[in-house]
Amino acid sequence: MNISGTWLGTYWQKGQPTRFEATFVQGNNALSGSILDENNLGEAQLSGEVIGRSIRFTKRYLTSSPIPIDYGGSINDEENFMSGTWQLELPAKEGGRPRKLSGTWEAHRSDQDLMADLKNRLTQQIPVGANS
Repeated sequence: MNISGTWLGTYWQKGQPTRFEATFVQGNNALSGSILDENNLGEAQLSGEVIGRSIRFTKRYLTSSPIPIDYGGSINDEENFMSGTWQLELPAKEGGRPRKLSGTWEAHRSDQDLMADLKNRLTQQIPVGANS
């Protein structure tokens, strides 16, 4: 199973949806990449793993929030849809206990195969018979 590529998704927090675009890079079971949320939190880096149809990764925003967000879920057999839950733990306020936030998420493989598109463009730029 290889999920490398661009995925479009949504996560829900307190019933409110936020769309995102994720770019996954998978090497064996290791997973890395980036996520750009539709809201003002900005870009995040991700790292994790894919084992069989199971996916787990941690998302860390580059500038807006140092709190890691853990995602877990499963990937369908066709390798074009994944879903699961996310959670994070907010630090305790004075005298309080840490608060946990969680929700659900889902993503589908983007129809835009950016790498194939780039290869097609490069192929079209090479003159046919240039070495003849």
